[in-house]
Amino acid sequence: MGYATVSLHGGTVRYSLTLGPDALAAAGGEAAGVRLAPRGDYATLADLVARKVGISANGVRCEPVPGTVTPPTSDRANAVVIIDYACPGTPRELVLRDDLSDVLGNDYHTLVRVEALGSVQQYTLERDRREALLAVAAPSGRPAPEVTAGSGVFAFFRLGIEHILTGVDHLLFVLALVLGGGGIGSLFAVITAFTVAHSITLAVAVLGAASPPSWIVEPVIALSIVYVAAENIFLRRTASWRWAVGFAFGLVHGFGFAGALLDLDLPPAALAGALVSFNLGVEAGQAAVIAAFLPVLLWFRRAAWERQAVTALSALVLVAGLAFLVDRVLVAANW
Repeated sequence: MGYATVSLHGGTVRYSLTLGPDALAAAGGEAAGVRLAPRGDYATLADLVARKVGISANGVRCEPVPGTVTPPTSDRANAVVIIDYACPGTPRELVLRDDLSDVLGNDYHTLVRVEALGSVQQYTLERDRREALLAVAAPSGRPAPEVTAGSGVFAFFRLGIEHILTGVDHLLFVLALVLGGGGIGSLFAVITAFTVAHSITLAVAVLGAASPPSWIVEPVIALSIVYVAAENIFLRRTASWRWAVGFAFGLVHGFGFAGALLDLDLPPAALAGALVSFNLGVEAGQAAVIAAFLPVLLWFRRAAWERQAVTALSALVLVAGLAFLVDRVLVAANW
């Protein structure tokens, strides 16, 4: 996902695009026609965006001029591409076309924010909706044309779903939690505690109150998987207080969830709606996974071999958690 802002300066349209690590990794692939070394020349990224993002004003194509790129740093995982498009005359309406999904993957989409005509509008450009018509100045005596674009709120909701469904570490932790035993009430308490906790720290991080560095957060998330899986194997009764474990580690996982939004470097005015939509998406994805796994879990509870099954599954989760932990510690140590 990318996050773009559009601003007008006379006959120039400035397009500022923030790309997170996943989009940058795709841009560095051969399909994009560019090679981005970890510390390499990012000028080719600006050329790529200029080729794939087109802007027309009043029916005439605007010409991109050489853009600038702010590359990622040790403290910021995203890159910011700024391109100015020179348009003939003063734009009244713009047509934006985004073909970045051709090179960044079918799932890539750009959330665009435009301030014009006294209002802020957000919409989505993606593979199946590549163009948007936007009025930036009301013609004299005529109503401004309507914007034809997708919902920015839904884009963040979808990002939340994608983040939890592709976040293997988060899913492994939830799986280890619910394997701990107990009835429906205990399961509900565990999931509720985890949800409340990660919602708190997600908001704290995105709103800028606190944001621990990823080199601390990511290994601790891996450690949470190892700890809970080990509890399932070596402790017989854990259900009565498992909600407290879910809450404690949920606080850490919330900071991990926040990375997906922080990578986009959203302006303060866009944070509230993005935060709510993204969190709802995370909860929807999490609920879907739990609902799919619940029948199997209840079947285990009625089986004579429940303990053996829980131990075997927890052992697999433990091994995966250890692999995550070792990898992340080595990355944090720059090995």
